[in-house]
Amino acid sequence: MENCTLLRKYCKKPLWFVLLSLCILAIFSHCSSFSYYTNQLYFRMAKRSDRGQSSRLKFDTCFGRYIYVHDLPSRFNVDILKNCSSIAKWYNICEYLSNFGLGPETKDSGKILQKRSWYATDQFMLEVIFHNRMKKYKCLTNDSTLASAIFVPFYPGLDVGRYLWDDAGFDRDFNSVELVKWLTEKTEWKRLQGQDHFFVTGRITWDFRRRTDTQSDWGNKLLVLPETKNMTILGIESSPWTTNEFAIPYPTNFHPRRDLEVFQWQKKIKNITRPYLFSFVGAPRPKSENSIRSIIIKQCIASKRHCKFYNCNVRSCNNPVNAMSMLQRSNFCLQPSGDSYTRRSIFDSILAGCIPVFFHPGSAYIQYIWYLPKNYTKYSVFIPEKTLRDETKSIETILKAISDNQVRSMREEVIGLIPRVIYADPRSSLETLEDAFDTALRGVIERVDRIKKITKDGSNASVEFLEDKQRIEKQWDEMFRQ
Repeated sequence: MENCTLLRKYCKKPLWFVLLSLCILAIFSHCSSFSYYTNQLYFRMAKRSDRGQSSRLKFDTCFGRYIYVHDLPSRFNVDILKNCSSIAKWYNICEYLSNFGLGPETKDSGKILQKRSWYATDQFMLEVIFHNRMKKYKCLTNDSTLASAIFVPFYPGLDVGRYLWDDAGFDRDFNSVELVKWLTEKTEWKRLQGQDHFFVTGRITWDFRRRTDTQSDWGNKLLVLPETKNMTILGIESSPWTTNEFAIPYPTNFHPRRDLEVFQWQKKIKNITRPYLFSFVGAPRPKSENSIRSIIIKQCIASKRHCKFYNCNVRSCNNPVNAMSMLQRSNFCLQPSGDSYTRRSIFDSILAGCIPVFFHPGSAYIQYIWYLPKNYTKYSVFIPEKTLRDETKSIETILKAISDNQVRSMREEVIGLIPRVIYADPRSSLETLEDAFDTALRGVIERVDRIKKITKDGSNASVEFLEDKQRIEKQWDEMFRQ
């Protein structure tokens, strides 16, 4: 009865009111459903977006490895090569610029080398080789904000080489000063004041460390400029007393195009017969009072049944066939300091599977920390210079005391180092192996990443890196005071 009464009351309402009420009810119901499904769709899309971003990061093989390359004015690189005949005072370097800086291809009729991938590479061509490798790097970017590090393709060694033996100090400094001016005006520099920038030097550090304004003093001022102290410097030899320099291998003569060529070479030198206990490939330094080369040569000649001396003053060491023939036939290769702590022969001996013998820690142990095992006894022998000068023990006596098993183990370690101390041909790339270029880039990226984290925390990056350097050198400190 009540329902009937209610119905009658409702039915007494005008028709338009009833229809309006029904429409409002229908719209409300539809909107509620639409809102629910819209929210569900939004969350599903958001999840897909998150998954997509995660997926992109997961499958972007360049994530965290992008490199931005400054487009420098040609006077800092290309123009230097155009005037190649003026780069070196004692010989014409132009022929060594062929094959992307690898130099002329080497022909070997004696089967000392492999059929291909060997070149007469000049030891000062690192800047050109590295730049050409960088041009083919798979993770280059035109967006500097994505870059993990920023490369400056300057050729400082080839630049300063034109003036090293002249008294024109201004000419030696000109391009270095101009480069710094150019860089500091760029947006990329201003983000971190150059702390994410790096460049390569193809000469030893002392060629860039003139601290005086005396024009006749050696070298230029590149590495003592305040701006370059913010950058990461890669060179064939670094200073033991700086925190932003890192030594990378000298270019050798072997520049493979494929992994297989590396494997074949490793197999070849592993099975070579080595009739000599030790050898020395180099030249005397009669005018250098501190050089121990005269002692080494004297001992080698005295141990003629066990040692072979290849005099580079008599026969050329620029031909890789000559030097490699000697190194391949020796168990140990003597590596005294040259004009500076390091020498290219260190990497030639590794390439030959010959165990290097060092006489000063500055030759390798504090230099190539990205490349060589921290435990130096695994791949080398250390005989302090003092031991030779005091004549307490001979080189032959020390090396003969090393067991055959130790020699085999050390040689295997040396042969295993080969891929990371060579520079692959810039016209191709190794498939699975990491070469010296790859190792250098990894080191730079890790260092820059660490700098960013340190500065973000408000700490002083210079102090932390100085502590790292001191830890590395602590055991050798006394030898650098001599």
